[in-house]
Amino acid sequence: MEISSFPFPVIPTTTTSEFDLIQSPFPFPFPPPPSSSSSGAFPVSQSFYPALEDMEGLGEGDGGGIRFSRRMMTGDDDGDGEDRKRVYFGEGGGGGGSELKEILTSLAFLEEEERQDREEYVLDFDRERSEMEANRRRGMLEMGSYREALDGHYEAVSEMEEAKVKRVRRSAGAAAAAAVVVAEDSAGSSGTTTGTAARRLWVKDRSKDWWERLSSPDYPEEEFKRELRMSRATFEMICEELDSSITKKNTMLRDAIPVRQRVAVCIWRLATGEPLRLVSKRFGLGISTCHKLVLEVCSAIKNVLMPKFLQWPEEGRMAEIKGQFESVSGIKNIGGAMYTTHVLIIAPKIRVAEYYNKRHTERNQKTSYSITVQGVVDERGVFTDICIGWPGSMSDENVLEKSALFQRAGRGLLQDVWIVGGAGYPLMDWILVPYTQRNLTWSQHAFNEKVNAVRGVAREAFARLKGRWACLQKRTEVKLQDLPVVLGACCILHNICEMRGETVEPGTRFDIFDDELVAENGVRSAAAMQERDRIAHNLLHYGLAGTSFL
Repeated sequence: MEISSFPFPVIPTTTTSEFDLIQSPFPFPFPPPPSSSSSGAFPVSQSFYPALEDMEGLGEGDGGGIRFSRRMMTGDDDGDGEDRKRVYFGEGGGGGGSELKEILTSLAFLEEEERQDREEYVLDFDRERSEMEANRRRGMLEMGSYREALDGHYEAVSEMEEAKVKRVRRSAGAAAAAAVVVAEDSAGSSGTTTGTAARRLWVKDRSKDWWERLSSPDYPEEEFKRELRMSRATFEMICEELDSSITKKNTMLRDAIPVRQRVAVCIWRLATGEPLRLVSKRFGLGISTCHKLVLEVCSAIKNVLMPKFLQWPEEGRMAEIKGQFESVSGIKNIGGAMYTTHVLIIAPKIRVAEYYNKRHTERNQKTSYSITVQGVVDERGVFTDICIGWPGSMSDENVLEKSALFQRAGRGLLQDVWIVGGAGYPLMDWILVPYTQRNLTWSQHAFNEKVNAVRGVAREAFARLKGRWACLQKRTEVKLQDLPVVLGACCILHNICEMRGETVEPGTRFDIFDDELVAENGVRSAAAMQERDRIAHNLLHYGLAGTSFL
């Protein structure tokens, strides 16, 4: 057999006859294979040494190569009486390879045992991990079942408690009704009234001294106007208009709140912007009752008073408005001035980014959220159109596109009518805005002055609106879905006060500071641009701009 077929590396030959002893550092648990030179050795199957037979006869012949020899050392050589084995490598033939066979066999068995140990470890690890995962899933299922059972138990207990409370209330109500009937019968026979004393058991005793003084005819007119932002006559007129829609009937247990007190709760809340806790203290009513009254009265104002006091003017009235604005500006066919303001709100729970007001946040250094109020006013500052409720992140141009006024103009109902707005609105066939470019000519500068004078009417109207109703000056606590009705009621009450000549106290004046950004699409009509240039030319050259030349 050739040397190249060996399963182990070829050991170089040497001429030296003997080498130092080579010993394996590994302990071998297996006995050495059987040998013909040693008698009485432990028998080992030849299947454990598949390559030993092929190794026999190596080194024989003239080729040399590897020589395996074993020398038995007796006690005569070293004096210790033990046998020592040595393996020599060199030239020549003869000798067996039992020691090398023993080393190779032991290494093979160690590798096989290590591989089996690794496989068993991996299998054990996978099995334990699977068991832990199964236990975790089983625990989660059991915990979910326990939580569902616990929730069901609490729901059942809550239902039992509610049913118990309802039974107690029904029993108490029946007993109170019986007591009232008996008291009224006894009062009828004795001439005394005890029904009020019986009802006090179910109504918290709150002081109504402030409201009784305010509603008294002897209360000073100036103080009354300072509290409700309107005269007593205007207040009585509003109560008469709303009487049929907000009147409530008395019940067996309590008397209904009078109409005048209901209206006063709403107006005082809008005028002062005070929290419901203070409103409750002033009028001697519950907090929830005051909140309910404010929403009910605002809804009645919208349904009953809006058709009478906030409508787009008819042709006759529109002609009067055009004449008044022409006398102020020298521009014909102006039917109204438009302005958009913002009302601060609490951050909503949904779509919060849409209500984020970047301009107010940068000015106040405080995160602000708002909704918009767009309004068109006549020459007196009375609103003829309003659009309320769009998010504060929208520009004036976008709010205009969402309004009913824009839809009315799209249907052709605003022909021969100019609505004057600021730079935040686009120039259209029915909207007149100032020039926004730099380096204005004399005629353009004169035109801007007249347009700003008309636009100032709308700005002053919004200043009086927020001055009268202080609830618009700070962040409101009204829910977002109820806020348009409340703001609409403020605009309607503003119109009533303006029409009846109610003035705003100097101490309640509010300065408007809404920023205006130039519209992205500033010019949407070429015909409107030519008409604006013609108006500017006439204002300057016909002496309508208040500028004279020598």
